[in-house]
Amino acid sequence: MNTDLIVFGVLFLALGYFIGIKKQTWLLAGFNEKRVKNKKLLAHLVGGTMTVLGAVLIGGGIYGQITPEYLLTFAAAILVGLVIFVNVKLVE
Repeated sequence: MNTDLIVFGVLFLALGYFIGIKKQTWLLAGFNEKRVKNKKLLAHLVGGTMTVLGAVLIGGGIYGQITPEYLLTFAAAILVGLVIFVNVKLVE
């Protein structure tokens, strides 16, 4: 059991909740409301991704068979892909 992954997972779940459900987009670094075409879609997409990544990290921390480096690299790659997608599709 890896407590570091579980802590990161809980943080990701909390961010996913606040961004996706509560629409607290001010938590997103560099967020400029005037440039975003669809704020609701942005919050839903980022919040959902953070929630799924949080669940994966918690599961990986409890299961313990996958190395933390692999899981964190996977999470970072997903987040980089999300940033690129959002900047291409949702930002003017």
